[in-house]
Amino acid sequence: MSQRDHLHMLTRYRAWADRLLYQSLAAVPEPALSAPQPIVFGNLLRTLHHTYCMDLVWKAHLQGVPHGLASRNPDHCPAFNALRSAQAEMDGWYVDYAASLDEHACDETVHFTFIGGGEGELRRGEIVLHVVNHATYHRGHVAMMMYGLSVPPPTTDLPVFLRDAATRTAS
Repeated sequence: MSQRDHLHMLTRYRAWADRLLYQSLAAVPEPALSAPQPIVFGNLLRTLHHTYCMDLVWKAHLQGVPHGLASRNPDHCPAFNALRSAQAEMDGWYVDYAASLDEHACDETVHFTFIGGGEGELRRGEIVLHVVNHATYHRGHVAMMMYGLSVPPPTTDLPVFLRDAATRTAS
């Protein structure tokens, strides 16, 4: 599998996993989503928002435009439904972006400034991989908080996605 095909598969996996996660959270009352939790972002909703904000930052880096954020945990956090819609749109952007890359573009270096300060550089393919991994990391945090709310998190393992994707393709 080419690097481009691998990144495209991973972004589709991430969009699928996010869709399942947000579906599982849709029936949870907003006060429970915003209830204080022992996590750096303060609660479940703000953890989801952090993931979205970092997607926005990396998208801006890939596009070579300013992202406008000064914090990894902005003060303003949208309501669940607005965040769900924004995340689905962002996931679609990354799926399309990964599909548009060729092998040369995957290896192009992107220079950026970290929100906390300092310069950085990553290849485009590395940024996309980081975006997918970052979301997986925080889905784990969200799953832990869901258990505390007696809401079972969905199964979002890559092998399940690959199995389901293969079943859809064969149908």
